[in-house]
Amino acid sequence: MHAEAANEGCDMTDAKPTTTAASAGGVESVDRALSIVGCFQAGDHALSLTEIAARTGLYKSTILRLTVSLERAGYLVRHQDKSYRLGPELMRLGGLYQRSLRLEDHVRPVLRQLMRESGESASFFRREGAWRICAFREDSTQAIRDHVHEGDRLPLDRGAAGHVLTRFAGQGSAADFAALPLLSFGERESETGAAAVPVFSQRDGLVGALTLSGPLTRFTGERVAVMAPLLLAAGSRLSETLGGHYPDSASQSA
Repeated sequence: MHAEAANEGCDMTDAKPTTTAASAGGVESVDRALSIVGCFQAGDHALSLTEIAARTGLYKSTILRLTVSLERAGYLVRHQDKSYRLGPELMRLGGLYQRSLRLEDHVRPVLRQLMRESGESASFFRREGAWRICAFREDSTQAIRDHVHEGDRLPLDRGAAGHVLTRFAGQGSAADFAALPLLSFGERESETGAAAVPVFSQRDGLVGALTLSGPLTRFTGERVAVMAPLLLAAGSRLSETLGGHYPDSASQSA
């Protein structure tokens, strides 16, 4: 243990009793160590000992003991000002996780759920140059539906999915996220409506667009109000699975 860390551990005036309990069959010290790593949030560059204690509910002395092991394993880095940031081992593991993902395995269940919940066809589009490609598709079970097939190449400048792939190519601004889902009415085909949201990954940024589409007569304001939270929740959830994320405001609106 660092000498200064030992001295810090003696100051228990604002430490909180631990709230981390070992899960059934688990190891409490491991749970506590993981809670330290897990308390970091998007936007955190580094956290002080006091901040970690406040977020985890652990005693400072407990945190100091556990951070020695976490530093040694590369999960945390300790700065000279005694604050902590996440370590390089997490990047290595994140890369392994990303490479182990098969996009299709994660997208298809989301499309099936979206179709069941909304009643409309659900698609996942990816950008290829000046076009968008329907990579995955779950057709609506309704007799009247729009007709798009996996592998179809469609214009990037028309339709909700194309607008998402263009507008969020640079991740998107707060205003862009506030406008989600993006909508189109009769742009590509005069009788078709669509709503779409972006999907992000940690490694590649924008990876595609989730879309619900169908006859324009079913894309009324009332129906779109039902579809919107379904799409936002699905886009946020799929992005998190792939290591990406929506801003908190966009996720909460889902």
